[in-house]
Amino acid sequence: MVILGLTGSIAMGKTTAAGLLRRLGVPVFEADREVHALLARGGAAVPMVAAEFPGLVTDGVVDRSALGQRVFADAQALADLEAILHPLVRRSEQRFLRAAALRRVPLVVLDIPLLLETGGERAVDATLVVSAPAFIQESRVFGRPGMTPERLQAVLGRQMADVEKRRRADFVVPTGMGRRETLRRLKGIVTLMRRQRGRNSPPSRWPRERHARSRPRYRDHRP
Repeated sequence: MVILGLTGSIAMGKTTAAGLLRRLGVPVFEADREVHALLARGGAAVPMVAAEFPGLVTDGVVDRSALGQRVFADAQALADLEAILHPLVRRSEQRFLRAAALRRVPLVVLDIPLLLETGGERAVDATLVVSAPAFIQESRVFGRPGMTPERLQAVLGRQMADVEKRRRADFVVPTGMGRRETLRRLKGIVTLMRRQRGRNSPPSRWPRERHARSRPRYRDHRP
């Protein structure tokens, strides 16, 4: 089973790409969607968030807007929240990979916003970065509720620069030329990756040194 890591900076089209990959028949694990589920009513993170951030959970529901404001300018609060969420997301990711392996799925995608920032490329067989010109990114991001220039700068401050992500990626897919072109590019990557041989094991079990020697490179095959 080949594991493809999908990432990209804010408002670069990652969610759209994930949806198109599903349309192509590829199972996708979306870290952001899992976070939303963890914070929803009955989510595994709700009791821990209630204990760590008093007053932000009412009737079993996390006030995500208030939580975002709480951690926006407080690095320690953000770290505390990540310490709650990241292990839970990772556990769900491993369940997703095990289930796919049991079904003998040839290709899966892990959609992780900070894949490269956290060294997550060591845990996948190849990386795919979605990108768009800055003016398109800004147009998309400022269409989101509650987004301000200050909040955008705070988000970008935690993310690797788009140019560096593109430099480090195995595949780069531009998303500013319409869904049809994005789908065409993704289809070419899916066709190629389904022909490859993955490591067939939850990637966290592989030593870094072995990964460094065995990971193929696909830069000459960018569609």
